Amino acid sequence: MKMKYLLLVLCLQIGNATKAQDLSVRKKHYNLSETALAIEGYDPVAYFLQKKPLKGKKELLVNHEGVIYYFSSATNRDVFLKSPSSYEPEFGGWCAYAMGAKAEKVSIDPETFKIIDNKLYLFYNRFFTNTLKEWNKAEELLKPKAEKAWKKIIH
Repeated sequence: MKMKYLLLVLCLQIGNATKAQDLSVRKKHYNLSETALAIEGYDPVAYFLQKKPLKGKKELLVNHEGVIYYFSSATNRDVFLKSPSSYEPEFGGWCAYAMGAKAEKVSIDPETFKIIDNKLYLFYNRFFTNTLKEWNKAEELLKPKAEKAWKKIIH
């Protein structure tokens, strides 16, 4: 009995350590503000349901595994809570084009996005440079390169 208890405690400690490590990776590598806010406060669900970027409200926030998301409506918040990973942006919210082209973490314009296979991709769009246009020219090449680069960053 005592051995079973010790094994249970050990398993729980390993699980907690793994979860803490995952939180650390998210906070270190995701595109977040100093307060861990993602997508500059935009509602991740709105890209899918309303088909456009919408600013979220502070009073409708969710802290998901150390990352804070704001939502434009309680409905969108509740949808997110049912399946958070379905709505989180790819590549930690960094520019998909930069991740694929140079394996770099580059900031984004939350209003420049694309949904591909029910995944949210965000892009840099400032100073006469819209990387979504470049992405669209070479998406089939850039997407797998970005996925490979992101896996290296988070592991």
